[in-house]
Amino acid sequence: MAETHEFKPLKELGEIPLGEDGALKFYVDEYKGYKYASIRRFVTSETYSGPTKSGVTLNSRLLPLAIETLSKLPAQPAVTEDQELARWPKKAGVELVARITIFKDTTGIDLREWVDEPEYKGPSKKGVRIPYQELPKALEFLRQMVPLIAKA
Repeated sequence: MAETHEFKPLKELGEIPLGEDGALKFYVDEYKGYKYASIRRFVTSETYSGPTKSGVTLNSRLLPLAIETLSKLPAQPAVTEDQELARWPKKAGVELVARITIFKDTTGIDLREWVDEPEYKGPSKKGVRIPYQELPKALEFLRQMVPLIAKA
C-alpha cells in the first residue's frame, strides 16, 4: 500500500489569509528530533491544496531574535523603500534576513534565507512575506511558539 504524505504539524497556532487562494500558516514542526517554529504558505486550488515550498523555519535561538526585531516596528510602516532590519546566521553559508519590502505598492515583512555560496549570493526561495498590517497577529503566533520549541 502506498504511503500517504499528509501534512501533520505538531501544533498549528493560526493562519493569515493571503487572498482567495492562500494563507500563511504558523505551526510547530519536528525534524530529526528538533522542534521548529514554521511559517509556510499554503494554497488551495482545484488541482492542489496544501503546503508550498515558500516557507521558513526558526529554531529556539532564532525565534526570540525575530520576535525582538519585529516587535520594535511601528504600527504603520514608516519606510518607502526596502529596508533590511536584521541578519542572523542560520547555518554555514546561510543567514536568515528580516526586511521590510515594498511589492506592488504593498508593504510587507520578508523573512528569508540568504545564501552565500561561490555560485550564488543573495535571497533564496526559502522564505515568506507577511503583510505589514498582519504583523500584530504574526507576532502573537510567534510568541505562542516560544515555549513549544524551547529546549528541555
